[in-house]
Amino acid sequence: MVLKSRQRTHLGCEARPDAKRGRKKEEYNGEESRHCQLKKLKAEIISKCLTQAKIDDLIFNFIVEDCQSFYVLEQPGFRKLIAGLTEGLKSMDRVTLFTKVDHGFSKMREELMSKLSSVQYVCTTADIWTAHNRSFFGMTCHWIDMDSLERKSAALAFARLQGRITYDTIAGRIHDVHVAYNIESKVQTTVTDNGSPFISVFREFALDSQESDDDIGFYENVSTVLEGEPEQDMLLFLPTVQRCASHTLEQIVTDDFWQAVSQGPMCQLHYSAMAKVFAIWSKCHHLQVGMDAAEEIGKMALVVPTVIRWNVEYCAVQKIVSLSERELTELCARLEVPRFQPEEMAFLKEYVTVFHPLAFALELFQAEQKCYLGLVIPTVLSLKNKLNEQKDAAKYFGDAINAIVMAIDVRFQELFGSTEAKIATATTPQFRLWWMAASEREEMCALLASEASQMDPCTVTEANTSRNLSTIESEDDFFSYGSVKPAVQIQQRGVLEEIRKYVEGTGKSLECLQDFPRVKQLFLKYNTTLPSTAPVQRLFSQKGNLVTSQRNFLTDDYFERIQLLRYNSNLCSLVSE
Repeated sequence: MVLKSRQRTHLGCEARPDAKRGRKKEEYNGEESRHCQLKKLKAEIISKCLTQAKIDDLIFNFIVEDCQSFYVLEQPGFRKLIAGLTEGLKSMDRVTLFTKVDHGFSKMREELMSKLSSVQYVCTTADIWTAHNRSFFGMTCHWIDMDSLERKSAALAFARLQGRITYDTIAGRIHDVHVAYNIESKVQTTVTDNGSPFISVFREFALDSQESDDDIGFYENVSTVLEGEPEQDMLLFLPTVQRCASHTLEQIVTDDFWQAVSQGPMCQLHYSAMAKVFAIWSKCHHLQVGMDAAEEIGKMALVVPTVIRWNVEYCAVQKIVSLSERELTELCARLEVPRFQPEEMAFLKEYVTVFHPLAFALELFQAEQKCYLGLVIPTVLSLKNKLNEQKDAAKYFGDAINAIVMAIDVRFQELFGSTEAKIATATTPQFRLWWMAASEREEMCALLASEASQMDPCTVTEANTSRNLSTIESEDDFFSYGSVKPAVQIQQRGVLEEIRKYVEGTGKSLECLQDFPRVKQLFLKYNTTLPSTAPVQRLFSQKGNLVTSQRNFLTDDYFERIQLLRYNSNLCSLVSE
C-alpha cells in the first residue's frame, strides 16, 4: 500500500511538470507573437520614415559628398547593407543615380545663379590641373555677404581641356564661365597662380580703358565653326588678374632662398642636414614600418611633405626638431638613417625659428573665410620686420634673410604700388591706416573720400538699413553706451567726416563697418578679391579619389557635375527637401 501510494505520488509529481511545460509553451508562443508584432510595428515605422525616395537621396548624398565610385551601388555587400537597414528597401541602380545627378546639377545651378544675381562684387580663381594624360580647367567664385560680411564660395567649372592648351583656349574658358553665370560685369579680379600661361593670357586679353577699339582682343568660338554654324566673333575681355600671394611666398622660399643658401658658406651643411631629413621622409612614406616607428617613438604622425607645399615641408622639419635627442637617435637607428650631427641639429632648429613667420604668413594667405586682399600688405610688412629682427641673432641664415627680404621687395613691388590693394587694406578695420607712414595718411583719406563719393547712394542706404540692431548674440551685443544714430542721420553725414571718424576708430571687428556705410561699400568692392588660389586648388583635392580605373567610364560632363555638386554642397542643397 505504501509503495502504491508512493508510486501515485510519484506519478502525480510527474504530471505537474507537464502542466508547467504547457504553460511555458503558451508563454513562449505569446512572446513570439509579441516579437512578431513589434517587428511588424518597427517595419511600419521604418516604412513611414524611410521611403524609397528618401533612401535614394541619402545614397546620392553619400556618393557625391564622399566622391564614391558609382560601382558601389552594384556591390552585393552594399545592397545587403541597405536592405538590412531599411527592412527590405532597395539600393538604386546607376541609371537612377545618373538621373539624380542631372536633376541635382540643374537645381544647384539655378540656386547658384539666383544667389549671384543679388551679388554686386565677385572674385574668381582659375587654375589648370593635369593627371593621367587629362587636363581640367577649374574655376571658383567668391563674394562677401552684404549683411553678415561673411565670405561665400562656390565652384563654377571643372571642365575638360582637350587638345593643345593655348592662350585662346584659356581665355575662352574663363570668358565662357563668366558669361554662363552672368557675372562678367561683376568680376573684380580673377586670381591665378604665377605661371606664365595665365599671366600671359590676361596680359593679352585684359581690357584697358585707355586702349582703342582696335586693340581689344576677339575670341572665336571654335566649336561653333566645327559644328557648321555661322561663324560669329564674340568680343572677349577679361578682368584684371591678381597674382597668388601664397604662390609668390613659396617662390621666394624655393627659388630665392635656395639660391642664397647654395652660394653661401652654409651650402654643405644645408645639403647634409636636409638629405637626412628627406631620408626619414622617404622611409616613412614608402615603408609602413617606418611610419609605425615614427608614430611609436615620437607619439605623433610624421607628415610627409608634398612637392608644391613648402609649409607642409616646414611642419615636417618642425616635428623632427621637436623630438628629443634620445627619440631622434632611436628613430634614425630603426630606420637605418645616418644620425644627425650636433651642428646639423642646430642648423635645423634655427631653420624652424627663422622661417616660422613665413610659414605663418602662408597659412594666413591660404585661408578662405577670413582672408581678404587687405590682409596682404600688412602681412608682408610684418613678415619683413620679423625677419629683420632675427637677422642679428642668426648664426647660419643671416645672408639668407637678407636675400629673402630683398626678394619680398621685388616680388611684391607691384602689390605695394596697387591702389586697389591700399584701399582694401585701409577699409579693413583690423588695419585701417596704422600700417602707413604718417605722411601718407592724409593722402589716403582723400583717396577714400573720393572713392566713397562715387558710390551709389541707393546701395549705401540699403547696406546701412539692413542691420538688425535688436539682435543680441554675445556680450558685446548686449552692452551699449548710448543710442545708435539712425540711418537717415548717418546718410546725411558728409563723406569726409565719415572717413575721418572711421580712421580714428579703434574697433577691429568687421561689425564696426555697419556704422560707416560708405566705407563698408568700399570694403565689399575691394576686399572681395582673395589673395591666393587655395580655393581652386581645394577643388582638385579629391582628384585621387575621382580619377581611377573605375571612374573612367564617366563622361567629362558627369565628371564635372559630380565635382561641382560636391564642392557646392554646403552652399546649395543637393536634393529637394
